[in-house]
Order: sequence, then structure tokens, then C-alpha cells
Amino acid sequence: MQHRGEPIDVSHHLSEIAKKRPLSPLKGLQKYWGKPGIISLAGGLPSPEYFPFETLRADGLPSDTLAAKPKSGLSWLWNLFSSSNSTTLPITIPKYTSDPASINLATALQYGMARGLPQLQDFVKKFSKVVYQPAYEGYAVLLHAGNTDGWAKVVNTLCNPGEGVLVSEWTYPSAIATMQPYGIRPVKVGMDGEGMSSTSLREVLGGWDAEERGMPRPHVMYIVPVGQNPTGATMHAQRKKEIYDLCVEFDVIIVEDDPYYFLQEGPYAPPHKRSQMRNVMDSVSDEEYIASLVPSFLRFDYQGRVIRLDTFSKTIAPGSRLGWYTCHPLFAERIERVAETSTQQPCGFGQSIITSLLLNWGLPGYFRWLRGIRAQYTDRRDYLLDCFQEKFHLETCTSPMSIWDGSVSYAAYAKTSRGSDEKQRGPMFSFVPPTSGMFLWIRMHFENHPRFKDENEETLEQKLWVALAEAGLLIGPGVMFSADPPNENVKASGHFRLSFSNSENEELKKAVDIFSTVTRKFFKDI
Repeated sequence: MQHRGEPIDVSHHLSEIAKKRPLSPLKGLQKYWGKPGIISLAGGLPSPEYFPFETLRADGLPSDTLAAKPKSGLSWLWNLFSSSNSTTLPITIPKYTSDPASINLATALQYGMARGLPQLQDFVKKFSKVVYQPAYEGYAVLLHAGNTDGWAKVVNTLCNPGEGVLVSEWTYPSAIATMQPYGIRPVKVGMDGEGMSSTSLREVLGGWDAEERGMPRPHVMYIVPVGQNPTGATMHAQRKKEIYDLCVEFDVIIVEDDPYYFLQEGPYAPPHKRSQMRNVMDSVSDEEYIASLVPSFLRFDYQGRVIRLDTFSKTIAPGSRLGWYTCHPLFAERIERVAETSTQQPCGFGQSIITSLLLNWGLPGYFRWLRGIRAQYTDRRDYLLDCFQEKFHLETCTSPMSIWDGSVSYAAYAKTSRGSDEKQRGPMFSFVPPTSGMFLWIRMHFENHPRFKDENEETLEQKLWVALAEAGLLIGPGVMFSADPPNENVKASGHFRLSFSNSENEELKKAVDIFSTVTRKFFKDI
């Protein structure tokens, strides 16, 4: 989509607080601080001479350290030829430098502009242009301290008490927790196999009754479109365009929280079918790699109504507390005012190290690193599902659940010589293999539990969760991801979220062993 015009006026979306935020008196002086020859006695800046760091050093990894192609079925051969490279990339950041364009501690560790180091701003703006390709001119980038912080500042900037925010019926719980103290309520929208449903969104927006709902029609949407948390769904271009067009029609701002964007693992295939799908994944060009990724909402955003949240948490390190917005310049300016009196700029240590690493890598190097990260998480996703294949009898099925419409789901039965008996009882659980992200979302079929008539799903979910925890396996209870208000989520029970991101194969195998043993016993508990 090529509009490339100017963004529209979005000032009416600002919250009452955001409209009243002035420029921070001290921060307003900063534009003069870099002026050659100026003597500044205005701000309370500590002297860099007294920073107890003369040089900051780190050993980074080369961008091609990780294999860019997931393992095939011949994993032993892959391991033989993919031993880790011991070479490191030395990073040295001095306190002072004669080159004003270079990263230095005197600047990075000083009070600075809330939008962040200019070198990192430049890098992520080029990155956003190449990868996301916003459909309008003049978009802005602004650094933040991770996507949760980024979302909190957006809530402060766009939402007033008593309003609602459109969210998927299953969603990231911290996003809702951020809103609640401000008196801002989640408004759930139905889902299918790609995440938020455009059909359900039209029903919610088109049928809105402000008096019945007790609030005006929402003008803000929060959405995790890739690696949807918790379901692992991937939203493709056509669905995004449908949702964007609806947001234009009903004047809604889209907040695209996309931490898993570069973990697009693709469809799961059993081991015997895997190698033929992966022979060319490590030989594509940067252009082909970018084209293989589903487009961001920014690709369709010709009006400037998308606020995109990116983070280095999933691609470099969560402890860096560093990410960025790509959005309408008015939103960036108002969000910067929030930062000036709260977090200020992100941590100077994290900015200086990550900026130096990225500048060493360059855009091609960062693309290569991202391809490697995707391959590693694809391997972990595949291994976890292979373990389920080993421990359970899995059958493809058509799920009656609306959130899995259009997806191939697997129904899980106990492996037993009396398989027909197990099938008569029905499956214990079902799932759709995630196509992005870090999570497997499981639907427990408690209706097939012998005590289902006496105990509801909420009780059974809690009992099974406790049994798993006591056996040594901690997983996410599904009820915490529901967009329904507390005390109204009985229908949302019966789900679990399993993360495959932070465990080696041995630990994943042990986890599935525990899940198998406990679940089989639980469903036989009469």
C-alpha cells in the first residue's frame, strides 16, 4: 500500500491529562545544551568527571553466531556442524570522545532528552522504514523503557477514566492491569485462528450502545497481532487491513504491541516432514527475509492512527529495558512529555551498549541476528510439540472453539492399548500449534472429566494447576489471560499457557513427562 501522504489530525484522541501537559521547564532548555561555545549554568547536571566509570566494555556476539535455519530431522548432524563460535565482538565505550557522533559515557550517563540517544533513534527509524514501511510521511520514533512502559505511557496519553479499550478476548494481563487503576475498562472482541476477528470487531463497534455499556464507544485498541499472547496466533495482511479499515470507519487508534514480531516460526510440521520445508531458510536475502514477514499495521496506516511498540526484550535482552515507538508525531510529542516527568530517558548503560552493538552489526547484521533468533525459537517450539506427539495420541480435528476457527487443531488422548476406550471418553485437551511467539495455548476438555457434573471448569482448572505445580511443573493458568472482569470469568476457565522459550530440550521433555503423568491421573480420578 503506497499512500505516502501526511498524517491526519488526531488531537481529539488525546486524554484530558495529555492536553494539559506542558513542556518540562528543564527539558525545554536542552535544545541549547549542544550549541557550540555555550556555557550552561542552567541545569542541575552532575559533572561527568565524577561518574565512576572511565570506560565501559562488553564482549558482544557476532551477528551470525546463531544458525539461521531451524534443525531438520537430522538434529545430530546439525549439532555436529553448528558448534558455537568462540569469537566475540569487542565493544568499548569511552567516557569522552573527540567525535560528537560517537557513543560516549559523558553523554549516555548524563541527564538527556526523553526521546533517547540520537544515534539509537536514527538506527530504529531506518529500521522501521525498511521493515515496517509506514504508509505516510513524517512518522516519528521515540525510545521507551520496554513495551509495558510504552503501553502505560500510551494509556496516560489517550485514555480518560470511565472509557474502554478494545482488546482480544484473551490478552496480555499486564496490559489490562495497567489500565484498571485509571478506571479504564477492557472491552473484549472475539477471536479466531488469526487473533482478533474483524467480524466481531464490527459487531462491537457497530452495535455500541453507550447507555447500556455505561461508557462511550472505545477510541483505542490494544492488540498483540504476532505471537498473540497467549494463543500464539499470527495475524496476516488481509485481516490487518480489515481491522485497520474498521478503525478508520469508527475513528479508533490502534496500539500495536508487537514484541514477538521477529519470532514468526511458521506452521509446525512433524519431524519426518520438517527437512523439506527448511532447505532454503538460511540462504534468502535481506529483502526476501523482510518480505517473508507478515506486515505490520504500519504498512496500512496512511492516516497516522497506529502507535507501534517495539522492544529489544525478545531479541537482545529484557533487562536492557529498551524499545521504541513508531507513531504520529503528535503522539510522540505528547508521550515525550509523559516521560519527562516519569522515567525520563531509558537507562544510559543499556542504551550505550545496545546502540554500540547495533552500530557494529549494522542493519544487515541485525537482520542476520533476528533470523538466528527465529530459528532457535522455532526449534524449541518444534521440540515441545514433538514431546507431546511422543507422550499423547494426537489427532487433527475441527475445533468447536471460535478462537481456533480456520486453524488445524490437535486433540490429545492418552496413549494406551485400550485406545478405543480413551476415544469414547473424548480428548483430555486440544491445541493449535503456535505459528509465532513463545507460548503454547492449551484448551482442557474438562467436560470429559468424571467429576465434571459436580465441579465446574474453574474448580477443575485450579485443581489441575495445583497438582502440576506440586509435581514440579509451573504453567500459566488460563483464567489470568481473560479479558472478562474478575468474578465473571467462569466461562474463560479450562486453559493453560505453556512457555517453551526459556528451557533446554531436556527440561522441556521433563515438563511434558510431568504434564502427561499428572493429566492422565487427573482424568482418571474418580
